[in-house]
Amino acid sequence: MGLLTGSVNDGGNGNRGVWGGCVRGLVRRKQVDSVHARSDSKHHQLAKDLTIPHLIAIGVGSTIGAGVYILVGTVAREHSGPALTLSFLIAGIASAFSAFCYAELASRCPSAGSAYHYSYICVGEGVAWLIGWALILEYTIGGSAVARGISPNLALLFGGEGSLPVFLARHQIPGIDVVVDPCAAILVFIVTGLLCVGIKESTVAQAIVTSANVCAMLFVIIAGSYVGFKTGWVGYVLPTGYLPFGADGMLAGAATVFFAFIGFDSVASTAEEVKNPQRDLPWGIGAALSICCALYMLVSAVIVGLVPYYAMDPDTPISSAFASNGMQWASYIIAVGAVTALCSTLMGSILPQPRILMAMARDGLLPSFFSDVNKRTQVPVKGTIVTGIVAAVLSFFMDVSQLAGMVSVGTLLAFTMVAISVLILRYVPPDEVPLPPSLQGTIDSVSLQYSQSSGLINRKSLDDHVGASKDSVQPLLGKKSAQVGYPIIKQVQDIFNEENRRKIAGWTIMFTCLGIFLLTYAASNLGLPRFLRFCVCGVGGALLLCGLIVLTSIDQDDGRHSFGHTGGFTCPFVPLLPIACILINVYLLINLGTSTWVRVSVWLLIGAIVYAFYGRKNSSLRHAVYVPAAHVDEIYRSSTDSLA
Repeated sequence: MGLLTGSVNDGGNGNRGVWGGCVRGLVRRKQVDSVHARSDSKHHQLAKDLTIPHLIAIGVGSTIGAGVYILVGTVAREHSGPALTLSFLIAGIASAFSAFCYAELASRCPSAGSAYHYSYICVGEGVAWLIGWALILEYTIGGSAVARGISPNLALLFGGEGSLPVFLARHQIPGIDVVVDPCAAILVFIVTGLLCVGIKESTVAQAIVTSANVCAMLFVIIAGSYVGFKTGWVGYVLPTGYLPFGADGMLAGAATVFFAFIGFDSVASTAEEVKNPQRDLPWGIGAALSICCALYMLVSAVIVGLVPYYAMDPDTPISSAFASNGMQWASYIIAVGAVTALCSTLMGSILPQPRILMAMARDGLLPSFFSDVNKRTQVPVKGTIVTGIVAAVLSFFMDVSQLAGMVSVGTLLAFTMVAISVLILRYVPPDEVPLPPSLQGTIDSVSLQYSQSSGLINRKSLDDHVGASKDSVQPLLGKKSAQVGYPIIKQVQDIFNEENRRKIAGWTIMFTCLGIFLLTYAASNLGLPRFLRFCVCGVGGALLLCGLIVLTSIDQDDGRHSFGHTGGFTCPFVPLLPIACILINVYLLINLGTSTWVRVSVWLLIGAIVYAFYGRKNSSLRHAVYVPAAHVDEIYRSSTDSLA
């Protein structure tokens, strides 16, 4: 057998060849950024300036938005009651499942692109494109919505609504129902300028703004605790008890506040700019999520104790809680916290998108314009400017708050694919590497050498076997007893040999994901007939349980130890933890609502058209030659020797 595994292209003879090429194009996978990949790359690398404190600033700043200043009132009144702290704890644990998966992949594959990059390496080009396209929507809409919410909170510092200076205040355009927001656009341009200066400089600015937000939250915790002990924590002394809505209400509240933890994935998007990614990225992701969870729980524990949950103001729960205890002046500190939280979240929303665009452009799926890295600042300035202009225009003209659900779709899809990628990495890691077609001659040469050596070995073993047959004459009834085999054991060993093990693991992962979808869809869709719901839930639950049992029983692939950059973080409790992560995220995806999915489907359909007419034809892997990963170093070494 030769060394050459095959090439992936879109060509073919006849209808079958065309469709076969399209399908192969959707599942082609790229190589982890390695020494060879970097040496072949024509693109400038990003500056490696970030350390653990920078990553924590990015993670905390991107995660803690002004929503927490409103979320505690709404969720406590409608779902959790005094048990809001437990809702935040459960949501934090659920978010940690995704954080563990991100930490392993970020340390093994430390390149720009985050979930898009991991999906391209582990799943395939088609899925990676959809994830990247969804992330573009997430960061654009998310950044615009955050910027649009700054001016009302900023107005509180100037004395209330309508007190902002004229050039910052909102204005309605006469004749049409459009309210423009100059403050939002100006802040987007300021953030864009900071991001263009350099990653280290912009991260320091974000750290300063995030520190002000954290100080405001600490004030709420300390001052609120003092008031609570003074007044006797009236919010906890209620006849309805700690769980007025029951365990179901607490879990419903956890599903709502789960979205308050979205943002830590921004840390993974800066992986290429981290000095020591194998060590710093897992610490940065874990520390950021832990700090956010602790702050959320402490703030919620204090606020629900100051005021009975049913008396909370859903719009300004924290300010009203202090005002009801004679501390009206505290509203100014809380307003500062809300403004700084929104500013840091705005930076965290715009920061990842140019890196997603750059990663997709490097792979040929978008124009090379987005892959340019400024030589002086070592950041993708062109992509950053385009991102800033689009976000500024949207925030100036449109109220995108009704599109906020689309942000959640992109994040949850990314979380789901990252968990699936961890399963693939552990059980069926890619064993073929795409090489540029310029190395075709070297690949053929090495393949020929292996073919010849394999033929010599086979011929020698055949001669030895024939010679042994001629020299040794075995009697019909010899004293040597015949060897007794164990056919059942041999059949089991044949089933679980390496090739079959990979096939079993691959199919099991697919059917497990299908079972999760069926289970969550039937459990969430109350409109289905009762009998059909139970049947679909049963089938989905059976597939999920069987998949978990099979993946737990079979061995993980030995190739996982050498996949990508070794020595980094390893996700624990595989396959249980990634499967739990997929289950949680798919459940939340299905429950986002029909209108949200209709809007997202339109965006994904546009993305599919762009990919079909541009990305598929310009992909850097269109003519790639796939060879076994074990022979890559030898091929590059032979290529270097031939050029010497």
